[in-house]
Amino acid sequence: MRSRLFIGLALAMVIAAWSCSSHDRDPSRRSVTQLADPNDVIDQDLMIALAQAKNFHHKSKVYMSDGNVPAAIASVRQILLLRFPASAPEADDVRADARALLAKLLVSQGQLDEAMRTVDEGLATIHRESFFVANLYTVQGEIHEARATLLDTTDKPKAVDERRAAITSYDRSIQINEALQKKLMEDR
Repeated sequence: MRSRLFIGLALAMVIAAWSCSSHDRDPSRRSVTQLADPNDVIDQDLMIALAQAKNFHHKSKVYMSDGNVPAAIASVRQILLLRFPASAPEADDVRADARALLAKLLVSQGQLDEAMRTVDEGLATIHRESFFVANLYTVQGEIHEARATLLDTTDKPKAVDERRAAITSYDRSIQINEALQKKLMEDR
């Protein structure tokens, strides 16, 4: 599901960038057969990085379906090593998406501290808010919940603190998504 969303969003960005011309923004005056200006086409380096990320996501999904979570984790980690053009905002989205998936995989292996580190590192490098950043906050909330569940029998006060932290993370995700939705509605 996540990889389909990622692929769909990446393709939508490519199509949108390719179909827009910086010279003629009036769709009623634009010829449907007009070729994109070469300066408007997405950079080949970006396309290669996006394709690589997609393939690592697919590999991870195959490993997960086989129950090989360590291999799935290794595959997702490869996404974080990909080189993107310096000015590509898609790099932040791809990395945030990969970190969210990686953190969920780590949680499934009981590696809650490593999962939280993965999310925190991702949030520390964010340059702009997006759906993918909101999702990182959601995963952060899920990690706090998992910690709370583990603490329920040994340390009730800390479990309560973790649940409060989960709510704070979920609220931040909601705020980002609401702001993005509002901006989208205004742009229409």
